[in-house]
Amino acid sequence: MPEAESFKCGFVAIVGRPNAGKSTLTNAWVAEKVSMVAPAPQTTRNRILGIANRPAAQVILMDTPGIHKPLSRLNQQMMAFVREALQNRDVILLLVDASASFGKGDQFVIELLKQYRAPTLLALNKIDRMRKTRLLPLIDRYAKLHEFEEIFPVSALTGEGLEELLSAVIQRLPEGHALFPLDYYTDQPERFLAGEMIREKVILNTQQELPYSTAVLIEGIEESESLTRIRATIVVEKESQKPIVIGAEGARIKQIGIEARRDLERLFPPKVFLDLHVRVEPHWRDSQAWVATLDYRAGSAGY
Repeated sequence: MPEAESFKCGFVAIVGRPNAGKSTLTNAWVAEKVSMVAPAPQTTRNRILGIANRPAAQVILMDTPGIHKPLSRLNQQMMAFVREALQNRDVILLLVDASASFGKGDQFVIELLKQYRAPTLLALNKIDRMRKTRLLPLIDRYAKLHEFEEIFPVSALTGEGLEELLSAVIQRLPEGHALFPLDYYTDQPERFLAGEMIREKVILNTQQELPYSTAVLIEGIEESESLTRIRATIVVEKESQKPIVIGAEGARIKQIGIEARRDLERLFPPKVFLDLHVRVEPHWRDSQAWVATLDYRAGSAGY
């Protein structure tokens, strides 16, 4: 274990609006897939811990749901995770989609940040999608809105500026021993990771046809040296959504299974047999019991 006086370790709350790129940034720093990535808002539902280990630091990243005004019980829980992360952190990192226009949602995020006092950095993400001439006015605008210690233009997708940003984060972490073994990259249980891997493929394959109101229940995992059998249920809210997930003659759910197995076999080598089913649970997003299953820290089997 590294010596406390020469080693830094702490918690970083990565916050921002939906689809700002928080999960992509987390995965890039951790160099493992710990958080689901999809081209749509509200794909992260938990406060997910990713652990970026460096020679002189352990950076514990809290990838949070996108900041929004909650309308359902599920959304309320997601925002509770955001506030929890903002309270229990050493550094706050606000990630902004620099390629999008500034709006009321961005102002809502700034007002929320003003409630928490901690070293705060700003990362203007997705600079690979915008003209560089737009950066200086945007930096100036945010500098006037909040007291950011530093502002970094980055691209979580291409990696541009990420190491400089991480160095700035590490500078602001407290000295101390690593809190996790140095070969750990997440605190998430395997069941949660498996459920998120499957849910990501559901979202990517249904795209705009299906609202982002799906959940995945991991019904069982049976492991042996040569094969891991995973039984999972994809949960939707309406009967009309079930055939969307299944597809014509089962083609879509088969494709979801093929893509999910590729990720799952990195988690459960060497081979995975994935048994997928679809179930309708009306209004599950407003059910206290169902929403509680999405908190992996509660020890539930559903994600």
